[in-house]
Amino acid sequence: MMTTRGFRDPDKALAWAKEIYDANVNYLRHAFDLFGKSEWDSDVRVRATYPYVAITTTKGPSIDNRLSYGFISRPGTYSCTITRPDLYRNYYLEQFTLLLTNHPDAELEVGVSDLPIPLHFALGDKFHLERDLTAEQIQTLPMIFDQPDLAHMDDTIPNGTHVTKPGDPGPLALFNAQRVDLSLQRLKHYTGTSAEHFQKFVLFTNYQFYVDEFVRDGHKLMTKSEEGMDERGEEYYAFVEPGNAVTYNANTETTGNEGQKPPRMPQMPAYHLKRRDGMGITLINIGVGPSNAKTITDHVAVLRSHAWIMLGHCAGLRNSQKLGDYVLSHGYVRDDGVLDSAVPLWVPIPALSEIQVALEKAVSEITGLKDYDLKKIMRTGTVATVSDRNWELWEQSVPVQRLSQCRAVALDMESATICTNGFRFRVPYGTLLCVSDKPLHGQLKLPGMADTFYRERVEQHLKIGVSTMEKIRAMGPGRLHSRKLRSFTEVAFL
Repeated sequence: MMTTRGFRDPDKALAWAKEIYDANVNYLRHAFDLFGKSEWDSDVRVRATYPYVAITTTKGPSIDNRLSYGFISRPGTYSCTITRPDLYRNYYLEQFTLLLTNHPDAELEVGVSDLPIPLHFALGDKFHLERDLTAEQIQTLPMIFDQPDLAHMDDTIPNGTHVTKPGDPGPLALFNAQRVDLSLQRLKHYTGTSAEHFQKFVLFTNYQFYVDEFVRDGHKLMTKSEEGMDERGEEYYAFVEPGNAVTYNANTETTGNEGQKPPRMPQMPAYHLKRRDGMGITLINIGVGPSNAKTITDHVAVLRSHAWIMLGHCAGLRNSQKLGDYVLSHGYVRDDGVLDSAVPLWVPIPALSEIQVALEKAVSEITGLKDYDLKKIMRTGTVATVSDRNWELWEQSVPVQRLSQCRAVALDMESATICTNGFRFRVPYGTLLCVSDKPLHGQLKLPGMADTFYRERVEQHLKIGVSTMEKIRAMGPGRLHSRKLRSFTEVAFL
């Protein structure tokens, strides 16, 4: 049994957690290897568990009161299980450092938890567990190895409904280790890329046209021209596409491609413009609809992004709007229904000033319009998100009245869902949409009209999104992660 140790040094605390994790995962892999060779005693059950980190403090925090995370609001003992210290190294170091800085009276206690590591998660997302097993071995497997257990994967902590049992430590993080590992596997399944490639700034879109433009720009930045790289080309070192196909910057020591593009695209393909510090930009094509929007953000949330922004198309609801105009959402009408049980409708989803200002500045710079002239092409206001793509076929007096009463300026199928999950998971969020049709005013989305719109606006819209993320990154996470996203008794980890 590996011992529990106390630390005041965050690097040493993480090193011990990694040693515990590696030892347990290696034990599972070794046992599975023997099992696959029929060399494991079927009467011997295999169990390995995650490391945990805990902190006990008897004093209130000594902090800069502008901070939104990195401290415990009330004295007591708090803990969480952790996973993948290789992938989360920088994240854990930041959280450990903040806790020790803000609580100088405390140590970090690192030891072995009682939460099992499911075999599937120990083998990683590149391994097909059942591929080489016989039917008899597949039937025997759950009796020897721990399987993923949904009882350990609920979201009561981010939902604000978690109740700590008497005598148990309070939570340090939003997710436990099994919940994180499940999402890391699901990300590979849905996006076709491994979690290690995801960057801290994530753009979501609902159209392939944006992907095509992002891929062109990404490859252009990776290719050295006769004049040499521009500043942005030097900043990003690799571009990753589904199948973990990596194209490296021409100036890096590593060259060529890794991985292989898949024969068919995954459900929600992801593309990653990577920086060495992980502060690059990821673009995910989530397709159409709030269900997809919730599904992918449920899993991206475990990566603890610094910002999510939706870049998509919408129906303009005002006669003064033109096709190609932008909508900067300041509020959301949640008519999609997919998150109502987790975030009740009476919970407001506030606009975040840092995101809003960055989006407006980026629109101004890219379009060349300033101040009052910006109103010619952009409206701010409420976006209504619905779950029915054919809402135009409803008896029109009902939607028209409701949309007028809530002062909506645009309607789409993803924005409120993404931003509500951002609120739920404490990830800063925002929305910039582009008007592609005006159904209430006779301008329906038809092939010829849509093609012209796409050609004229996609490139500019994507540039605005990328520029916004770069502006937000320059602020630093300390200013970005708003206190308005944190609850009364918040977990200490970001």
